[in-house]
Amino acid sequence: MPAPIRPTDDDARALARRLIESARFGALGVRDARFGTPMVSRIAVVPGPDGLPLSLVSDLSHHTQALKADPVCSLMLGEPGAKGDPLTYPRLSLQGRARFIRHGEESHAGLAAHYLRQQPKARLYIGFADFSLMRMEITGAHLNGGFGKAFVLTPADLGA
Repeated sequence: MPAPIRPTDDDARALARRLIESARFGALGVRDARFGTPMVSRIAVVPGPDGLPLSLVSDLSHHTQALKADPVCSLMLGEPGAKGDPLTYPRLSLQGRARFIRHGEESHAGLAAHYLRQQPKARLYIGFADFSLMRMEITGAHLNGGFGKAFVLTPADLGA
């Protein structure tokens, strides 16, 4: 039986970067501090200036409260197409730690402007005091490029 994980190559790295570049939302996995169980929530994302996911989150949301208690998280990007088996479409699972950039921090204004260029409707609430930008400090990633196309990627593979 062949090994399920292939050696990471330039095609896998390029596919992972394309999935990040094209993402406008993703599934964020966190640990619920109250129960110690996993929880998944859909969040809006854009590729940040460094090519890694950038999100806007509210302190009022359950996933943000969970991340403030325990910043370890995962983010899955990639959506199935309209036809065919959804498992044949590529998806990327990022692993890391959440870092929040609050209003008034040095990099907030530039990152907020970048975010709004790609998610202009967020202009309605990006200035609310409970919102902050969220970056993931990537520690690893798993790319599933479709059946038989599994790769383990490092932060360096993603340009982090």
